[in-house]
Amino acid sequence: MSVSSPASLSPAAPSTAEAKAVPAPGPQLVPTASRPAPAAQQKKAGHSRLWWVIVTIVLLAVAGAAVEAWRESRAKPTVRYVTAPVTRGAVTRTVTASGSINPVITIQVGTYVSGVIEHLYCDYNTQVRQGQLCAEIDPRPYQTVVDQNKATLSTARAQLAKDQTSLGYAKLTLDRTASLRQRGIVSQDTLDVAKSTYDQAASQVELDKAAIEQHQAELDAANINLGYTNIVSPVDGTVVSRNVTVGQTVAASFQTPTLFLIATDLKKMQVDANVSESDIGGVVVGKDATFTVEAFPNHPFEGKVTQVRQAPQTVQNVVTYDVVITADNPDLLLKPGMTATVGIVVDRRADVVRVPDLALRYVPGGQTVAPAPSLTTNPPAQAWILRDGRPMAVRITAGLDDDANVEVVQGDLKPGDQVITGEQSGGSSPSRPPLFRL
Repeated sequence: MSVSSPASLSPAAPSTAEAKAVPAPGPQLVPTASRPAPAAQQKKAGHSRLWWVIVTIVLLAVAGAAVEAWRESRAKPTVRYVTAPVTRGAVTRTVTASGSINPVITIQVGTYVSGVIEHLYCDYNTQVRQGQLCAEIDPRPYQTVVDQNKATLSTARAQLAKDQTSLGYAKLTLDRTASLRQRGIVSQDTLDVAKSTYDQAASQVELDKAAIEQHQAELDAANINLGYTNIVSPVDGTVVSRNVTVGQTVAASFQTPTLFLIATDLKKMQVDANVSESDIGGVVVGKDATFTVEAFPNHPFEGKVTQVRQAPQTVQNVVTYDVVITADNPDLLLKPGMTATVGIVVDRRADVVRVPDLALRYVPGGQTVAPAPSLTTNPPAQAWILRDGRPMAVRITAGLDDDANVEVVQGDLKPGDQVITGEQSGGSSPSRPPLFRL
């Protein structure tokens, strides 16, 4: 029997790797660098790193914005010029006014006598001839007056016949008495009485004749008043207004009532335009004019100034003058009372070189506006034309201005040239993307 040694009786010794993994019993020393930091120190270190990250981001953003602004400041904006062609045509200066359309001649048909309207023979738009019966007033009261005057006249004539007979008898008596007086049969007083009787009879006959003339005049007046009960048209024309009806009583005591309005010719109309005192100086008889009405806004009518009335019209301290414009109306499109917008030609230049008004007000840079040229003195002016894509100044002499185009009296401009009337900024040139974006 063999006896084992103590070494063989002890457990097997571990390997080298196992010896390193299993710590030896008892306290061990750990190096300082590998010790874990306290929780407060770790939190403070985290805040510090976050702060530096935020500061870095902000600085990068500011730097990117500054670079972007620097790039935009160095970028040159592109300018686009607005141009209009130089043309040849008419330059017309006009005065604008408003007015109403009326017939050239309008007749007011009234009544001279009073009474009740018994019959009407004319109405609106009736074509009437001169002397045509349009209305009739009840004639019976006036017929009665005529009959009375006829009777009075007949009485006066009968009285004249009677007195003429008395005159004849007085003449015979006078002749007989005178013969007897010559023979001394009667006295002188008897002859004088006979002479007086004859003279009285002769005077009575003259009085009767005067009475007859008076009664004849009264009868004529009664017949005239009777005739006025028939309302007739004084002219050829068209009835544009009727102001009475059957059964209506008209009174002509203080003012003649208007029964009808008759326009002599609706194919000839006139516009009564109110021109302000600031524009009336250029309006003279014979000037051409055009006007439109609301019923036909796209149909211009042509006319001529036939009268410039001297009587001013003042409304709320605004002084205007009535200018009469006559126009043809062959199609009867114009109706009385329409409102017209009138343009009266004050001055006109035909077939001239013209440029738009804006071309003389343009200044390079588009920031300021040049004053408009004078309308009376033909002053020098300046326009800018576009040649080879670049603006070039041209000196001209401006003429008539119609608020849309200006006449070019002198200057190096010809039809077809492009004058600059304005400019538009086309924006800056394309820029690079920013170095940094948030």
